[in-house]
Amino acid sequence: MIKRLECAEKVFAVVSLLHYSGGPLVVLLAGGVSEGEASTGDFNAIPVRILYLLNYFISFLLITARWKKVIYLISKDKFIGILIAIAVMSVFWSYDPNITISRVIALIGTTLFGVYLASRYTLKQQIQLLGWTFGLAILLSLLFIVALPKYGIMGGVHAGAWRGIYPHKNSCGPMMMLSSIIFLFLAISEKKKRLRLWLGLALSVFILLMTRSTSALLNLINLLNVFFVFRALRLRIDWKVPILCLIITVSSSLFIIIKTDPELILGAFGKSSNLSGRDEIWAAVLDIIWKRPWLGYGYGAFWLGENSEAINIWYAVGWKVPYAHNGWLEMWLDLGFLALIISAFGFMFSFLRSVYLVCITTTTEMFWPGIYIVYMFLANISESLLMVQNGFSWVLYVTICLSILLPPEKPVKT
Repeated sequence: MIKRLECAEKVFAVVSLLHYSGGPLVVLLAGGVSEGEASTGDFNAIPVRILYLLNYFISFLLITARWKKVIYLISKDKFIGILIAIAVMSVFWSYDPNITISRVIALIGTTLFGVYLASRYTLKQQIQLLGWTFGLAILLSLLFIVALPKYGIMGGVHAGAWRGIYPHKNSCGPMMMLSSIIFLFLAISEKKKRLRLWLGLALSVFILLMTRSTSALLNLINLLNVFFVFRALRLRIDWKVPILCLIITVSSSLFIIIKTDPELILGAFGKSSNLSGRDEIWAAVLDIIWKRPWLGYGYGAFWLGENSEAINIWYAVGWKVPYAHNGWLEMWLDLGFLALIISAFGFMFSFLRSVYLVCITTTTEMFWPGIYIVYMFLANISESLLMVQNGFSWVLYVTICLSILLPPEKPVKT
């Protein structure tokens, strides 16, 4: 009976992670519509919301079963709790309190699922669950691409780009990038089924390339660089210093090249040096931020259409921008400067804690927290992934920040 319950919990975790990742329900309900097609429009999102509500409820019930451990974790990480509290209080100064209330409820539910994963599973088990999740995503994506190309392959302005079970190629790309990292960890650490795990890595990279998601590909390269840095941190001192110096030299050289001639590098990936117009968006967002810099416009209460302040940004950039395309600016816009500073300190604390754990442990899975935190930092430069309700990235961030507060599973190095 206990084994069946444990199996049911794992199924719940995997299915929930797949749903939070954005597939496959959204693209099916949208009818396979692609960006730029004349038939684009809203779809009935009620089934999607029902599944999220069900996840919140089940997560809450499962958390109560281990409430002592949950209280311990929450008490150790003040940053996430304070950010959630600010989001809740923003109802009182929100541009649209009703919108803020509904989105804060979703944010709390999303955070509860992350807390559940951290309190229920070890880092090694979390990576295994993500392996099952991404493995399922790969198989379903290939099925959609081959058997249901209307859903699996984009039309419109991105015609021919693969999106698998996701609504957009830029949703599929980051998932396959994370899938590549997870299968790399599993292939290195798991002795059994190693061939399948390397195949999972290969398929992840292949689908990533077929999405034509340049940012996801660049992030994969960056995270592999972080992986090698972490490996170097565990070497003997006579090997550690020269290898770290080599990595820093190569990285610095690439940075200087991009800084002095950005068109040379970015042009090779089909990108412009203005980050596809994001610099114009950021300038317009900053102008709006200075109207309410300390408290912001309320959680989720800025991008509300023509009757909101967002219309000023639309006029400035010449099109209907859906969000700030920068997670740090988005947080500043929603919750003000205080939340931005708290979030930055939270990132710094979690990253330093992750590096410390890499140095004192010997297992490969301890690389995952630091690598993911670096990914969140980099991804939020061009996208908005911080404190997103029903967001896969926020679930994993909460899970990791809380998991690293627990004692390491294996004995530390002496």
